[in-house]
Amino acid sequence: MILNKVLFGNMTLSKLFFMLCLIIFWIIIAKVITLYLRKNFKKKLNKDHLEIIIKVVYYLIVVITIIWSLSLMGIKLSGLLVAGGFAGIVIGFASQSIIGNLVSGIFLMIERPMKIGNAVSIDGTTGIVEDIKIISTTIRTWDGFHIRIPNDKIFTTSITNYVSNVVRRFGYTVGIRYEDDADKAISIINQIIEDEPFALKNPAPLIFVDNLGDNSVNIAVKMWSPISEWYNLKNKMLWIIKKTLEENGIEIAFPQRVLWIGDQSIKEKILQN
Repeated sequence: MILNKVLFGNMTLSKLFFMLCLIIFWIIIAKVITLYLRKNFKKKLNKDHLEIIIKVVYYLIVVITIIWSLSLMGIKLSGLLVAGGFAGIVIGFASQSIIGNLVSGIFLMIERPMKIGNAVSIDGTTGIVEDIKIISTTIRTWDGFHIRIPNDKIFTTSITNYVSNVVRRFGYTVGIRYEDDADKAISIINQIIEDEPFALKNPAPLIFVDNLGDNSVNIAVKMWSPISEWYNLKNKMLWIIKKTLEENGIEIAFPQRVLWIGDQSIKEKILQN
């Protein structure tokens, strides 16, 4: 009762109803303004920048409307602060994570380590960024699931952005037989890459003998492609390399074991059979 007097004084039910109507009206106005901004500036501004502006405008209108409504209704804001002091300790503990997510969301929007539509990996969750909100971020996984991740968790963990760079490198290890000509294999692979329009010449591809394995001479193949094409190219090039090498008499090595028999008589019996 005392708290109600401090906050609301002699506010009648009709005044409270008017205040609610006023807040709802301005929330609708805020929605209309954000729709107008999205429609008229979607081709003029970056999508992510536009979303940030829209959210800031919307929440600013809502906050100003609430404060204005309280003052119009005669609610004593000083009393509200006093009441907030009583409830602050309890609410403070409950709202720590909310405030942390809010602050992290603001910093994420300023720093922009990722954008809507980017393919990312966040704390083991990999997929496409569907939305970046003030409190949380939504990721659509490759399997089609939507996962909501709190912004404070995103802000304090590593973010791998797969598409922030315009180009991306991929590579293979191609193992050929020891009796095959490694220089010829390197020349063939280099020509395959030269003939592929989406394999970039700059940065230049790298093709070299990486190591001598137990059963093969291992050739490392590394190339760059536009980010929009790298996945399809990665899947396609390995099979083309295999087929072309085999067409030129160079075979992909497979595991082999040499069996040595110390007893000559047993060895002769095996050979006779």
